Amino acid sequence: MSRPMPAVRGGRNIAMKVPPHTWDATVAFYRDVLGLKPITGHAPETGFEFGANQLWIDRAPGLSQSEIWLQVATDDIEATRARLEAANVVRCDDIEPLGEGAESFWILSPASIVHLVSPEEREW
Repeated sequence: MSRPMPAVRGGRNIAMKVPPHTWDATVAFYRDVLGLKPITGHAPETGFEFGANQLWIDRAPGLSQSEIWLQVATDDIEATRARLEAANVVRCDDIEPLGEGAESFWILSPASIVHLVSPEEREW
């Protein structure tokens, strides 16, 4: 008897990893030019409401250009982990520590886009 496929959906968090030399201008663009509403109460993180999503702009020393990181949420983290392993999806857990005992983990899409795979109830 086979187990049902776990449900996976796009999470609401988008992380933009930005080099320090463009960080101030990038934050000003979303805040002042586009006029997006800032997300408060998460200092020192900088985020904006982005429709139904949250856009987090992270200062990323060592990068020469910006990267977009996405979140996907699942109703069964272990089944999703097994599904991704069976599909030979690249894990990249060293890219950013999630903390001791974290259920979530990092993967790369074939286009090298970083994704945080997390249980549905996990919030950033």
